[in-house]
Amino acid sequence: MTSAAIPTAAAAATAPASTSAQCDWPAYRTFVEHFVQADGRVIDYSTPTQQTTSEGQSYGMFFALVANDRATFDRLLDWTRTNLAGNQFDAQNLRLPAWQWGRKPDGSFGVLDPNSASDSDLWIAYDLLQAGRLWRDTDYTKLGEALAAQIVSKEVTSLPGLGPMLLPGPQGFQAGGVTRLNPSYLPLPVLRALAKAQPGGPWNKLADAAYQLVKTTSPQGFVPDWAAWRAGQFVVDPKNGDTGSYDAIRVYLWAGMTASADPLAKPWLAALGGMRNQVAQVGFPPEKVAATTGSVSGEGPLSYWGALAPYFKALGDERGLGLARTHLAALDNPVAGHEPVYYDRVLGLFGTGFIDGRYRFDDAGRLVPSWRNACD
Repeated sequence: MTSAAIPTAAAAATAPASTSAQCDWPAYRTFVEHFVQADGRVIDYSTPTQQTTSEGQSYGMFFALVANDRATFDRLLDWTRTNLAGNQFDAQNLRLPAWQWGRKPDGSFGVLDPNSASDSDLWIAYDLLQAGRLWRDTDYTKLGEALAAQIVSKEVTSLPGLGPMLLPGPQGFQAGGVTRLNPSYLPLPVLRALAKAQPGGPWNKLADAAYQLVKTTSPQGFVPDWAAWRAGQFVVDPKNGDTGSYDAIRVYLWAGMTASADPLAKPWLAALGGMRNQVAQVGFPPEKVAATTGSVSGEGPLSYWGALAPYFKALGDERGLGLARTHLAALDNPVAGHEPVYYDRVLGLFGTGFIDGRYRFDDAGRLVPSWRNACD
């Protein structure tokens, strides 16, 4: 902090009372205390393998950036480098990180699946690029650029008649003329920020293709977890069918967080209207939907409300947003004896952080955290 950034006593006296609340993020501190080891490993305790995923690491890095917690950001990055990328994670020598790490059948810990997950890779690249910009450190920027280049090389394919599309990972998603796709792997702000950082890359065309994926596979306004491309068109995923549930809920989240000035923001939200209508009718989101017919079942868990809060805010749906806030209050007041659930906490941080103004994305996808103005 420079001396010019230190407020005078008079300025401090007239500062808004919300400033300290913006700079301190209790929900983030709770997340770190419960789910981040001292060495920077994010753990999902609900899994038998006590797994760590590259997704968890990438989200943790994002939250650390929003919280202006560089020490935790670096711990998360170092653990990812060492354990998921085999120490091959610098700008000159970079390999995509393994997506899953945890307890093996023999009781030892290590990589469980060496394939990478492209959504996590995108988020880590995004986190690094934004960290380089916000913390003014070109080492992060160079690493983010190197990772983005590896994503283009290993995880982006060209689909005839569509253009560039993100594979869910380098291995196992293209066979027999079918390419399997995951709509939740394509957050529009992240794609826009990568386009800003690498103007010569495929990112804006990828954003257009991602919108076509969501629009085409959501005829009832509900998006599926998985879809596929075959013979020049989007089709129901041959492995998982048209179910929309725990993966797909993030599509509504990413759409809700997109800057309204983005040319795809309104049409993307419009393609997802089924969820808004369903919550308006029954007062809660369904746990599962059939994307092709619109039939629904179950009641979505707390994590769904975290994902839907920005979606309702973007739609101007005050009732839906109010319901989300009411449910998400449980994150701040857990029932005694009930440990916080990993996915509830993660999507809850995304959702509450956004609607409470702790961060937003500009129309180029760049992160605008509240501390940039209020907490310097």
